[in-house]
Amino acid sequence: MMVDLEAQTQTHLEKASTAEHGRSAELVVQDGPLRQSVLALAEGAELSEHDAPPAASILVLRGAIDVVAESGTTVLETGMLAEIPHERHSVKAEVDSVFLLTAVTDI
Repeated sequence: MMVDLEAQTQTHLEKASTAEHGRSAELVVQDGPLRQSVLALAEGAELSEHDAPPAASILVLRGAIDVVAESGTTVLETGMLAEIPHERHSVKAEVDSVFLLTAVTDI
């Protein structure tokens, strides 16, 4: 299986820009406990606070996002990769943004 992340980025940015809550997402890879999803957030849109999976990372494909957790805020821009904190967190788009979420759902 091959995924064109540039095409996914463009598609989901367009969908997020017209979506009621400013979001668009799609699971693009699923292999056992591994999940990779492309998520787009229009400027100012947010994923409200939620629990973290056992292991996860975010790769920003375009834009800038804030990952906000009790332990602090991590600002990520295009091309940056970071672990998801192992605590409840939210994600907010500073500008129109797309990221690849890689998560392991069961260890």
